[in-house]
Amino acid sequence: MVEFLSKSAKETIVLGEKLAKKLSGGTVVAFYGGLGMGKTTLISGIAKGMGLTCNVSSPTFAIVNVYGEHNELCHFDMYRVESWDDLYSTGFFDYIDMGAVLCVEWSENVENALPENTVRIYMEKGDSDNDRIIKIDGVKDENSFC
Repeated sequence: MVEFLSKSAKETIVLGEKLAKKLSGGTVVAFYGGLGMGKTTLISGIAKGMGLTCNVSSPTFAIVNVYGEHNELCHFDMYRVESWDDLYSTGFFDYIDMGAVLCVEWSENVENALPENTVRIYMEKGDSDNDRIIKIDGVKDENSFC
């Protein structure tokens, strides 16, 4: 596991850009952290690092937002997913099979459905209001982020 301290949304986006270079199609990235921790901001950076020029927004009510001309990035919000039926209705497994990168907010709600090789990102508040401690587990060559 590698740990970062982000002091701004801009730094979080840059970290996402770097992380994107380590992700390949079919990768599931599970996000853990409360409201306002910067999960969607980090996913914006991942999209940018993948070369996508889209406006990333939280899919709270839609459950999934799909980005890219070829659905390269799928952004899930599993906050309201409470059962296997709910999960299947999102198309979650279909998106994995088609080779998209899946970013999953509130992944603790679907923990039992996450693939074994899931990248896990833990986000929490740091000392100041803008500080975020970001821990990333499951990325190959973790030490090459710098």
